[in-house]
Amino acid sequence: MALFKKKSAGRPGEWFYCLEHGKVEEGPDCPGKDRMGPYGSREEAAHAMETARERNVKWENDPRWRDRTAGDDADPGGTDA
Repeated sequence: MALFKKKSAGRPGEWFYCLEHGKVEEGPDCPGKDRMGPYGSREEAAHAMETARERNVKWENDPRWRDRTAGDDADPGGTDA
């Protein structure tokens, strides 16, 4: 059994945003835990953090995903007894 896994080469044209270095990379140069992607273009990868912020705001304001408060009577999963 190998102790170290072979680094994946990625596909040409796959772009990633490295969270550790704050830069765009072609192919997965950094570990998966430190990158976002793949993206279809360098431009998309360059805007990864902006895209994530926009999605977070959208999800935080989505009524289907809001946290229940102490005053909520209904169970959104439909399991109230």
